[in-house]
Amino acid sequence: MTGSESAANSPLLTLEGLRKAYPGVVANDNVSFTIRPGEVHALLGENGAGKSTLVKMIYGLVKPDRGEMTLENAPFTPANPAAARAAGVAMVFQHFSLFNALNVAENIALGMDNPPSPRDLSDQITQVSEAYGLPLDPTRIVGDLSAGERQRVEIIRCLLQNPRLLIMDEPTSVLTPQEVEILFHTLRKLTSEGTAILYISHKLEEIRSLCEHATVLRLGQVVDTCDPREKTASELAEMMVGESLHIPTRAKRDLGEVVLHLDGLSLPPSSSFGTSLKDISLELRAGEVLGIGGVAGNGQDELLTALSGEILAPAGAVCLHGNDIGALGPNPRRELGLLTAPEERLGHAAAPDMSLTENALLTGAVRENLTTHGFLKWGSVKDFAEKIIADFDVRTPGPENAARSLSGGNLQKFVIGREILQRPEVLVVNQPTWGVDASAAASIRQALLDLAAGGAAVIVISQDLDELMEISDRFTALNEGRLATPRPAQGLSVEDIGLMMGGAHDMHEAEAST
Repeated sequence: MTGSESAANSPLLTLEGLRKAYPGVVANDNVSFTIRPGEVHALLGENGAGKSTLVKMIYGLVKPDRGEMTLENAPFTPANPAAARAAGVAMVFQHFSLFNALNVAENIALGMDNPPSPRDLSDQITQVSEAYGLPLDPTRIVGDLSAGERQRVEIIRCLLQNPRLLIMDEPTSVLTPQEVEILFHTLRKLTSEGTAILYISHKLEEIRSLCEHATVLRLGQVVDTCDPREKTASELAEMMVGESLHIPTRAKRDLGEVVLHLDGLSLPPSSSFGTSLKDISLELRAGEVLGIGGVAGNGQDELLTALSGEILAPAGAVCLHGNDIGALGPNPRRELGLLTAPEERLGHAAAPDMSLTENALLTGAVRENLTTHGFLKWGSVKDFAEKIIADFDVRTPGPENAARSLSGGNLQKFVIGREILQRPEVLVVNQPTWGVDASAAASIRQALLDLAAGGAAVIVISQDLDELMEISDRFTALNEGRLATPRPAQGLSVEDIGLMMGGAHDMHEAEAST
């Protein structure tokens, strides 16, 4: 069945007047739309627009305060995710729920309500994964898998339930361009068989190429619908934010002296499933933005922790302004002007149950002078938190709210803003706009460019190649803990980038010698 044929069929899922409110905020208000069999339906909106709450209601994680859902013309009121799965609704979450120490089959069994025997399950995994172009060995240990392979585990777990509706939340945020193509091939095969897909993504070009219909949320309400294939990415973004989208601009700037110097940085993995850093060397100048690409799991986290001081480095391997800082921990490095923002928002960049005020204090105490003789200056701490919220448009009722109460994109704006406002001499950020909507992503990228224009040196570690090409002066890539030779970002081809991500570390030298 094709998407066009399915459009003539009766609706698969109908939402009518759904509302969900929490103290101080209405997450969804009178939301109504229809999803048809065999359709890829995009759900668009800024962070905090209500997308997550809406899909949680469909998946049985949240009960609506008002409104009705109908699945194949029958009332649909899932009390929990198990009830939703039993009705034919499956969901692939943005954050994977997998155990590194278990193999693929064991992880899939844990996510099934009634798993078959281990032998039968392994056979089913092999058959389904091959049928949908997602080859997966059921005996592989999950900790040894790439990010793309881990996503396959989540998808196969859903497909084994024969879903009629598959919800996907930011499914390509950790995938290479090649893996995205494989995923899209799988999704198109599913829709040809009649499965409907509800697709959430901030990557608007993907929405345009994959989806047939889009529902746009703003502040919890449906504000527009369209066929995204007939819109430009800019038009879709403007529908989401209700105004013209800001395009980051790069000011002309002369690079200054070398601020950060890495010389043969080698470190063992920090965990059983980590990646060792192998002989990493680079120079970073004042006013420069260095983009570091690569597939997840190739040493990005290890490099950031080595730069932050969470892991100490060998003598002479990490130098700031010519001074060896390898033996210094995070706070002394921050005092010297080397600041970092890690990928994991909750638990690493921010303490989930602490307020935004307290989270502002965690990294800002030294550079913002938030203590006196060991006593906290709570007035100054609150002022700092409020400035972050105001300057970076963090959507929250106030600084007393816990970090976990923010949407992912708003927490990311808070984390990035907290570091930028401390006026770093070197800022290292990992996945600065991961899961962030187009408007917020543009704002964060502009803030990083402005920081560099002011003379700071910036390292951006990201799996979003478009982002890196947009803001980087030079580009390099991590592969199995090795760093490719940095090259000017302007003029790099997709083939060049692919080679660097694939491990062609000495490509530039090889070209120079020919």
